[in-house]
Amino acid sequence: MSTFDAAITFCFVPDLAAAARFYGEVLALPLTLDQGSCRIYRVAGGGYLGVCERDVPPETESVLLTLVTDDVDGVHARLVAAGVHVDQPPADNAEYGIYHAFYRDPAGYRVEVQRFHDPKWSE
Repeated sequence: MSTFDAAITFCFVPDLAAAARFYGEVLALPLTLDQGSCRIYRVAGGGYLGVCERDVPPETESVLLTLVTDDVDGVHARLVAAGVHVDQPPADNAEYGIYHAFYRDPAGYRVEVQRFHDPKWSE
């Protein structure tokens, strides 16, 4: 039984308008949520692509796997008990209207576990 309701892969880009044209118009992915500096598109079922404008070189921290669940604190407790490295414990993020935490997988990739404050985020 999975704890997660959806998965979002975030890509950080230097030009959000160009990325939005590509993913929204060229690939015709439906826009699920516009957060200003980030846009989330539905790819299929519970799979989403988030595109965020950041001045980050593509070879460093340019991809983030986000797992969406209502039970951020429960997942956090489970990951801590398993010895997973915690980059940031659960906290509110008012800018994006989420409650989230960050971890590292064994290869060093960043993994975010989050809950949207607005339960209608994916409609």
